[in-house]
Amino acid sequence: MRASTFRTIALSLPEAEERETWGEATFRVRDKIFAMMGTDGKRASIKTPKEEQAALLASDPDAFFYPGYVGVHGWTGVVLRAADSQEIRELLTEAWRMTAPKRSVKAFDALRDGVA
Repeated sequence: MRASTFRTIALSLPEAEERETWGEATFRVRDKIFAMMGTDGKRASIKTPKEEQAALLASDPDAFFYPGYVGVHGWTGVVLRAADSQEIRELLTEAWRMTAPKRSVKAFDALRDGVA
């Protein structure tokens, strides 16, 4: 996966925006971060539940890693070139769902399910 693909997927989610913080691109919904991309565009971190973090690290250590500072909170590091784009799309969507307001998630689910 390329950095531009990661960015496109993150920004395709409702109300998502990109903002530079700490010298890195952060992806937010309502000012809350759900993903970050390293300055070199080769690595990223995605908000995940701790159980999912453990499963990802065990399943593909070439693509996933324990990031400094945020790993302790369940965030999962991703080596973009080694990552499967469909899996990253799912992880970004779930990270957004964990971060977005409940009414935004409900509206998103209704659109995906064709109930508008």
